Order: sequence, then structure tokens, then C-alpha cells
Amino acid sequence: MFASTALRSARTITIRLQPGFIAPCASATVAPFSTKTSMHPAKVQSLKRPSLRPSPLALAIRHASTAASANTNAAPLSSQQLTWNDFFALRKTRRRASQVTSGFTAIGVAYAGLQVFIGQGYDGALAATIGLDPIITTGLASAAMLTVGWLVGPFFSNVVFNLRNRAIAPQITKKEREFYDRIKKHRVDPTSSSMANPVPDYYGEKIGSVADYRRWLKDQRAFNLKRGEKNARTIRN
Repeated sequence: MFASTALRSARTITIRLQPGFIAPCASATVAPFSTKTSMHPAKVQSLKRPSLRPSPLALAIRHASTAASANTNAAPLSSQQLTWNDFFALRKTRRRASQVTSGFTAIGVAYAGLQVFIGQGYDGALAATIGLDPIITTGLASAAMLTVGWLVGPFFSNVVFNLRNRAIAPQITKKEREFYDRIKKHRVDPTSSSMANPVPDYYGEKIGSVADYRRWLKDQRAFNLKRGEKNARTIRN
């Protein structure tokens, strides 16, 4: 009876210890000595993850588009076309700047010159040499100094104007040459002017736009018509 009980216990242990139960343990023991290379799960996921680095072709296209946009934004001003209205506006601005600068330089030169002229006694010496009153010589010297200062003023204003518009300076020079050629071609002969028929803006200084230029041409034609009528009347008489 005791022997039968022992046999039953042995069968129970044998049934419980099936190969499926032993296999995991065996695989766990043999796995470290396997000849196959094992990978870490994080490395496997990194290999499966798509690459975010752009291709060389995409980088080249992006670089080309960026360079093109930079070149477009940084286009030189010399490539801009200067219109006639813009030219006349710049011409008017330069004339006004020259007048303002001439006023300041005239006053400055006259003030500094008179300080030296009177302080050094040149007024008395000049009066004695010319034979005029010192007040008259001082007045003449003041007029001369004002004239010199007025003539020097545009030099400074033109320097500032040219530096400010140096990008379109060649176009301004070209427009000025064409403008003065047109003025010389279409302006009237001043020798035939009179008090009743004066020359209308001989140098074209009042022209500030294309409309002013067309009006100037009409004034020149009107002057020629009046002169023709006057000549016809003279021949008839």
C-alpha cells in the first residue's frame, strides 16, 4: 500500500514537469550563449523610425530659393527706372536745397568776413586807397561777401544730394542731358523779345513736371505766333 502511494506521487510529479514547463527555463539559460546578435528594443525602434533629415536635393532647392529671395529684396536702386516726373521732383528738391544752403553760407561768409574786415582795419585802408567813405567801402565789401557765400552754397548742397542719390546718379545725369537738349531745341530766340512779348522761361527753371513742360512748349509756340504776327504787321506797314 505504501508502494502504490509512492508510485502515484512520482507520476504526479512527472506529469507536472512537462517539456513546456522546462523549455522556458532552458531557453532563458541558453539565450546568453546564442550565436545570433541580440538588439536592444530602443535601437530597434530607432531603426524603424523614419529619418527627419532632409535630402541633399531638398537642401539645394531651399538654398536656391533663399538666395533668390535675398537677391530680389536686395536689388540695387540703380535697376529702378527713373521717370520724368521723378526727375523733375528731384530737380526741384535740389534747387530748393541749393537756395537754403546759399542763404546760410551767404550769411556766414558775410559775418565772418566783416569781423575780419572791420577788426583788422581794412575798411579804413580801402577807403583811403579808393577815396570813398569807409561806410561805402564796408557796404561794397559786404555785398561782395554775400555774393561769394551765395555762390558757394550750392556746392555743399550738391555734394549731399549726390551722395544721397548716388544709386541713380547716372540716370539723373542722362535725364538732365536730354532735358537741356529739349530746352535748347524748342526755346525761342530771345533777340526778338520785347516788353509786350517777353521770353517765357528761357532756361526752363519753372518746369516741375511733365505737365509743366507741355505748358512751357505752348508758351514757346505762343511767343513765336506773336512774333510772327508782329513781323507781318511790320512788313505790311
